[in-house]
Amino acid sequence: VAELFARGNPNDFLFLILVLIDACVTKVPSASPNQADLQTIFCMLKNCRQEVVGCVQDPDCKQALDCLEGCGLNDQVCSYRCIVSHESPLFEQFSLCNLQKHNCLRHDVQRPELPVVEPMTTFRGAPLTHEAAEEIFIGWMGSDVPEAEKQEWSWKVVCGQNPAYDYFPCQHQIFYHIGKSFWYDPVFKVTTLAGDEVWRRRHYRVKRGKKPGTFFFTVLDNGVVSDEYWRIVEVAPDMSWALYYYAGVASAAGQAYQGAVFCTPDGQWPPLSELEKVKAAHAKCGIELWELYQVDNCDCAGAPLTLEQPKKKK
Repeated sequence: VAELFARGNPNDFLFLILVLIDACVTKVPSASPNQADLQTIFCMLKNCRQEVVGCVQDPDCKQALDCLEGCGLNDQVCSYRCIVSHESPLFEQFSLCNLQKHNCLRHDVQRPELPVVEPMTTFRGAPLTHEAAEEIFIGWMGSDVPEAEKQEWSWKVVCGQNPAYDYFPCQHQIFYHIGKSFWYDPVFKVTTLAGDEVWRRRHYRVKRGKKPGTFFFTVLDNGVVSDEYWRIVEVAPDMSWALYYYAGVASAAGQAYQGAVFCTPDGQWPPLSELEKVKAAHAKCGIELWELYQVDNCDCAGAPLTLEQPKKKK
């Protein structure tokens, strides 16, 4: 409890309250620590012996496991930094088999439902439609953007509310269609625990929610599936800034999370004249500006922004 309180961010303080409820009042699955026991070890060796042996015999994969072992309870900042620092095919296979396919840690975590954050309902004086919402996501790569103003990315993140996922430098958001499918590729820079700077990329499938401006995102991230529910909270009529809110779960890894990302075309803050509107947009999510983590967009040359191409059927 003291460790969670000392981290000093809203998400860990909320988890602290859930831990206390789990310990003193009633069971809260998302706050119940699942530690490795004989049943876990039996599951891993029975179903994933090859993946376990392959990982522990590989120095980098073993280093990833040791790094994760050193992270505190629900320390998503530590956990995700370990993961992005030590990404490898062996680590992905280990996680995919032990966590995603066989749930050896027996996690049962659900996506956060609170706070209730509603999407915007109108844009440029007209009711928001699913098609218009997708065009907002596509942003500065869109077909209606003047050629001289087009970018290689949809948006760049200025700041975010989640310290584990929203603070990485040079976060490029890339939204695009391939046929009837809609995709989202975040491209971001990571300073590994060894001090090296590397680029990372994820590949999300995006599907429309019931209401225009709501979307379901799915990604396989280092062997574990994450399911996220996104909302377009507010967008300036001239597309000079946008605010998106998300809540997600990597159930097999026992991780539930939420956050918000504030974006502009170039990753810089909009003019001061927009400040009150930006504050009001964040207030719809229950977020104050002092909670946000500024993204470092100073050195973003060389980002791998090429779009994913569909695989040809044989």
